Amino acid sequence: MPVPLLDLRAQHATIRDEIVPAMMEIVDSQLFILGAPVERLEQQVAALSHTKYAVGCASGTDALLLALRALDVGPGDEVITTPFTFFATAGTIHNAGATAVFVDIDPRTYNILPDAAGAARTSKTKAVVPVDLFGQMAAIEQVMSALPGVPLIEDAAQTIGARRSIDGEWRMAGEAATIGTFSFFPSKNLGGYGDGGMMVTQDERLATRLRRLRMHGGAKMYFHDEVGFNSRLDAMQAAILSAKLPHLATWSSKRRDNAAYYNAAFAELHDIVTPYVEPANESIFNQYTIRVERRDDLQAFLKERGIGSAIYYPLPLHLQPCFEYLGYKKGQFPEAEKAAKQVLSLPIYPELTRSQLNEVIDGVRAFYGR
Repeated sequence: MPVPLLDLRAQHATIRDEIVPAMMEIVDSQLFILGAPVERLEQQVAALSHTKYAVGCASGTDALLLALRALDVGPGDEVITTPFTFFATAGTIHNAGATAVFVDIDPRTYNILPDAAGAARTSKTKAVVPVDLFGQMAAIEQVMSALPGVPLIEDAAQTIGARRSIDGEWRMAGEAATIGTFSFFPSKNLGGYGDGGMMVTQDERLATRLRRLRMHGGAKMYFHDEVGFNSRLDAMQAAILSAKLPHLATWSSKRRDNAAYYNAAFAELHDIVTPYVEPANESIFNQYTIRVERRDDLQAFLKERGIGSAIYYPLPLHLQPCFEYLGYKKGQFPEAEKAAKQVLSLPIYPELTRSQLNEVIDGVRAFYGR
């Protein structure tokens, strides 16, 4: 039985009767850019993330870049972040004209080490960008404590709807950050039918500037206070996401159920390290990522059986050729480098059947002769 890493058609089949009318409403209106559908989604995401403001944009990558620009990050500035993440996290720092300063990760959660982030601070540090990897939030409050006064951009591309207990209270992804950024790339837990992104903040001044920056730097047409970007969220994507949003909590809960099922099945396999979720976190399991020796052999074995998997991420950012100019060397961030050689993500999407889950489990167990 083939089991894809992700099956978006299976999800669409369950919500088609909600999605198609929402799309056709936009088509019939012929109003495709920003407008009421985007404003409605912004209000919904702000409510979900417990923030005062949400600002839609064209992609999760643009959300990071606009957030950096809104904080006046530019040439001569340094931004602390993790090398074990999708390229956009550091790519946007470069494109803002600043220098990415990498620090190592926690080997259990794969998220940034707060103490290492604090130790990397210099007089040039302008911001810090912790990444919420694989569906659980980074230790945002610890990073803020380690870097007092430094603006924090939470790269929450993989954690919309996730939460963390901070000082005894549940805080949503994006809630505690100076600016939180989300991605609506189709593979996300809340994915559109194309690209899209959003920024959330509690700061009215920042929200106003983010709206201006996404519209070529002008608050109204043809009048520009600064040079901005063309990064507007399409009304079509907003309508689709608004239709999908009521299902997000159920989908994320099903992902947690699937993760628990895997965990129980793999408990006796000492060759596998299953995902660790901090007690303070409630993960949404954007990915179910195991650690194994002979990772590439396991992936090839699963592929032969028709089981999808993926490596997030095979080469840490500090070793990418485009960042050679930063001067980092192999071995400088051992935990990130070790993770890159061992991680493998298995199918976790909510529409997986029990038979499909068992197929994945049987494939992994067969590789290890169990």
